[in-house]
Amino acid sequence: MKPASIALSLVLLLGGTGLAIAQSKGPIPNAQIDYDTFETTVESTGAVRENRRLTETEFLDMLSQEGVVLLDARSAQRYEQRHIEGAISLPFTEFTAETLAAVIPSADTPVLIYCNNNFEGDEIAFALKAPAASLNLSTYNSLVVYGYNNVYELGPLLDVEETDIAFVGSLVGSEKPGF
Repeated sequence: MKPASIALSLVLLLGGTGLAIAQSKGPIPNAQIDYDTFETTVESTGAVRENRRLTETEFLDMLSQEGVVLLDARSAQRYEQRHIEGAISLPFTEFTAETLAAVIPSADTPVLIYCNNNFEGDEIAFALKAPAASLNLSTYNSLVVYGYNNVYELGPLLDVEETDIAFVGSLVGSEKPGF
């Protein structure tokens, strides 16, 4: 048998063994992880979310309204490098009922969100994610799960040098390495 065939056989054997173990275990209970509600939320909010994706002009109009919260759920580092002027930083990994309540006054407060995948032209501050792993998706659904029902998101992909959206941060107006 050739070495490549042996390696493939080992992968198939080990993969099959791992699958058999996982299938024989059954569900592992953990009251702090609720995939069913997550899945239901994604399914039930899809049409609403799509209707709340805004053009650049709609986003800017809504941003100018009083009482709107602009939430940046990217990492603190990326926020410091470049963010939309007026955005509040609350990294997605820090979402709890308490941290969200500290920045969003009520469940009815209009919340605007954006993510790395809304901007191109600054790959340092806005590193692109796989489209299905876009932070907007997780952020939107998490806000709904926490009871926020007035969430809107920036829809298009915009060039940071051509958009009418104003940015601030350490990389704004400076030469960015690698460009």
